[in-house]
Amino acid sequence: MQATTTEYGKVLLPIARAAISCALNVPKKTDETAPWLAEHGACFVTLTQHGALRGCIGSLEAHRPLLDDVRSNAVSAALHDPRFMPLSAAELDITKVEVSLLSPPQVMVFRNEADALAQLRPNVDGVIFQYGRYRSTFLPQVWEQLPQPQQFIAHLKQKAGLPADFWSPEVKLSRYTVEKWKE
Repeated sequence: MQATTTEYGKVLLPIARAAISCALNVPKKTDETAPWLAEHGACFVTLTQHGALRGCIGSLEAHRPLLDDVRSNAVSAALHDPRFMPLSAAELDITKVEVSLLSPPQVMVFRNEADALAQLRPNVDGVIFQYGRYRSTFLPQVWEQLPQPQQFIAHLKQKAGLPADFWSPEVKLSRYTVEKWKE
């Protein structure tokens, strides 16, 4: 039997928090026995403090059991996000955890940038931008800060290391959706 969305959140959030706690030498036990945790899944773990981003790391495609993906991404978000200093044990109590479970990415087909922008679904689509060795993604939650498709894609290009106004016929875009749970 497949777990409900609520059940997923009740299991995944404690697993992410326990993985971070253990990595910071503050052992915490949690239930990791749900059978669906053995199925391959892709997730992002986002950490916030007082509403501000404190770390976010994830997998774009399912390549290992969901249990391993959540644990690994939680620890990486806490200790290895290059934008932040590693989380300290003293910060655990003020850090909120969010887990986003990704659908498989779907390649978008478009004629040009205007066509691609017209196809985007604000507040629904997570987007993967690729051009040669340049690659970046934004989860659907980023639409809250960047609600216009043109603005969303411009920042996605900058995140990849390209100018905001960059475009090429070789640009590839994929989109995905998420189910998310937050403490």
